[in-house]
Amino acid sequence: MRISDFWRLMDDEFGAGYSRVLSRSLVLSGAGGRTAEQALGAGVPPRQVWLAVCDVQDVPTERRLGRDVKPR
Repeated sequence: MRISDFWRLMDDEFGAGYSRVLSRSLVLSGAGGRTAEQALGAGVPPRQVWLAVCDVQDVPTERRLGRDVKPR
């Protein structure tokens, strides 16, 4: 997963504004006790950070891969 995929998933799940608030304020035990922004900056893989966010925020398993986008 790339960092751009991480942000797309965050925005899809939480909204563009709230996803930025969460990434700066929510401490993730699954990312070494850091916020998402700190973890990404420290080189933690975006997938690990995303799954840590999902665990803390109780994102259902069926939404952890993102929303389905219909092809044009």
